[in-house]
This record gives sequence, C-alpha cells and structure tokens, in this order.
Amino acid sequence: MRTIISIKQLLGTSIAFVLLAFVGCSEAHEHTAPAINPEDSVSMMTTYGVNTLISDSGVIKYRIVSEQWDVNIVRQPSRWEFMKGIFFEQFDEQFHVQAYIQADTAWYFDQQRLWKLRGRVNLRNVDGLVFTSEELYWDGMKHEFYSHCYSKLVTPERTIEGTYFRSDEQMTHYRVSNSVGSFLAEDFDDDAESADTTTITP
Repeated sequence: MRTIISIKQLLGTSIAFVLLAFVGCSEAHEHTAPAINPEDSVSMMTTYGVNTLISDSGVIKYRIVSEQWDVNIVRQPSRWEFMKGIFFEQFDEQFHVQAYIQADTAWYFDQQRLWKLRGRVNLRNVDGLVFTSEELYWDGMKHEFYSHCYSKLVTPERTIEGTYFRSDEQMTHYRVSNSVGSFLAEDFDDDAESADTTTITP
C-alpha cells in the first residue's frame, strides 16, 4: 500500500516540528552577565593643573595641588582620584601652614571622608616632625592618621620606626608598634601596654 503525503500535509508537519522546537528552546534560560558599561569607570569630572583650597565647616583647612584630579561618583564607593601625585598644605584657623603632605597616588572616599595615600608618602609639620611610609590613611571622621606599613618618624628628639602607626591629625600624640629607634627616658611609662609599642605624648 502506497502512502501519499501531500505538500500541504508535509508543510503542516514541518511547521508543527518547528513550533515544538521553538517552544522547547524558549524554556531554556540563558545565564549571562550584564553588559559592561564603559561609563562605570569613567570619571564625571577630570581637572588638570589643580591648585585649590578645601574648607571644612566653613573654615579653609587645606590646599591641594595635583597634576590631575578625577571625580567618580558611579564607582562604589564614590571617590576622588589623584593618580599622578598630590601635595597638601594643612592650615590652622589663622590660615597658618601647620603641615605638608605629599604622595605619589591618592584616593579620597568622600562618603567615608577617608584619604588613602600610597607610594612615597611624606608628612612634615611645623614642629620638625617628618613621617615617611609607603602608605598612610587619613580618617576625616575620627581625625587621625594610621598606617599598617613600615613607617619612620624623625623628630628633633627621637627617631622611631615600626610596622604600625596611629596618630591624631596634629601629629602630637602618636603610637608606633613593633618599633625600633632612639628614645628619651621619659618616653616610657610604668604602665606601658607592651614592650614593642611606643606611645608618645609630648
């Protein structure tokens, strides 16, 4: 017995097969990452040849000098970037310079009010203190400096080196852990926390 399939029947079968295949494929879910938007890493502002004054609570506190300043509010957390170096001057309320800070690279996380300085970090104040390290954090909320890298402090009275550093913004009260160097006898208390921690309070 010969079975004759008409063109109409053949096309109907093909269409049904295609529809079944389409339905079967439509149930699969592709797991793809969202497209990378170039704007995610692009600064909303780039300024060259920066020489600007920064105020805090209406009082001018700092001068920033940098070859390039990028502001990025898209990245999280939002930040300012100084990839070509930065130089600070810190002022008191009478606009007298109290300290100088210099670093090869810097980031400022505006929401946390936190500066991260990297590279050849140098800090000098009017009292003759010189601080050097490869890293320094400046917490604007707690008003303190700290570093978890090797740091060196040189003052007219002493030289201190250590792997952990914390200080107030005026560099008058500071702590160095795992420290070595030369100290005055009055630098040490009877109630010192540990033998490898030096706390200086002039």
